Amino acid sequence: MRLITINSNEMDKSIKTKEILIEKLKNKGFLVSETIKKNTELIISIGGDGSFLKTVKDFNFPNIPIVAINTGHLGFFAELDPDGIDEFLSIYENKEYFIQNITCLSTTIFTKKESVNISSVNEAVIRNIYSRTIHLSIKVNERKIQNFSGDGILISTPIGSTAYNYSAGGSIVDPALDVLQLTPLAPMNTTAYRSFTSSIVLPCDYEISLIPENNFENTILIVADGVEYKFDEIEYIKIKKSDEKILLLRKNNYEFWSRACEKFI
Repeated sequence: MRLITINSNEMDKSIKTKEILIEKLKNKGFLVSETIKKNTELIISIGGDGSFLKTVKDFNFPNIPIVAINTGHLGFFAELDPDGIDEFLSIYENKEYFIQNITCLSTTIFTKKESVNISSVNEAVIRNIYSRTIHLSIKVNERKIQNFSGDGILISTPIGSTAYNYSAGGSIVDPALDVLQLTPLAPMNTTAYRSFTSSIVLPCDYEISLIPENNFENTILIVADGVEYKFDEIEYIKIKKSDEKILLLRKNNYEFWSRACEKFI
C-alpha cells in the first residue's frame, strides 16, 4: 500500500483541510500517517510557510518529497490551496510533476565547551542576545574580509532570499543558482565603524566564518528559520552549504519568477 504522511498546524482551516485530504486519499487507496514510516513516499504540509519549515524540522530534513497546501498568508513554498486538492491528486497519480532540490544551510557554533550544528532552509541570522550593536570579524574561506558592526548578519540560501533576506534589503536569487548570500542588518558606516551596506553573493562551496570581536559579546543569538538558539562563550561560527537537501514537489507548470511576481509584486 502507498503511504502518505501529513503534517498540519492547529488552525481551524488547516484541520478541516486535513480531514478532507485524508478522506480523499483513502478513497483513492492511499494509507495515511502523521509520522514518517519506512515506506512513506510523500509528505504533505498543511499551513503557511512557517508550518512548512516546522514540518522540515520536525521530520529532521527528510529525504522524501514534500508538497505544501497553503492555509496561511503568503504561502511561497506552497504548491496548492485547499480547493486544489482534487487537481493535485490527479497530477500526483499521473506523475505530472517534478522534484525541485532545495539547498539548505549548515551553521556550526563553536563554544569553549562544545560544537553544535544547526540546519536551516531559508537563513541563519547572527545577532547580539541583547538589543545592541554586535561586532564581528567576517572571514570567507579563512580570509578576513571585514570587521562588521551593526544589528547582525544574515546568511540565506537562494530559496530563502525571498524571506527575511528580502525584507532586509537583500536580493532575490533564482534557486537555479547555487549560491549563498550574506546580508548586513542595519550596518554602521561612520568614521568609527566601516561596514559594507549591501549584500554579498558567494559561491555555494565557500565557507563563512564569524568571530566575536569583543569578550563581552560572546553570548550570541542564532536564529535559524525563525527558531532562536542562545549560546554562551562562543569562539566562532562557521556557515556553509549543507549536505542536506529538501525535495519540493512542484507541478509541471511551476516557474520561480512567475511565483515571485505573484507573491511580491
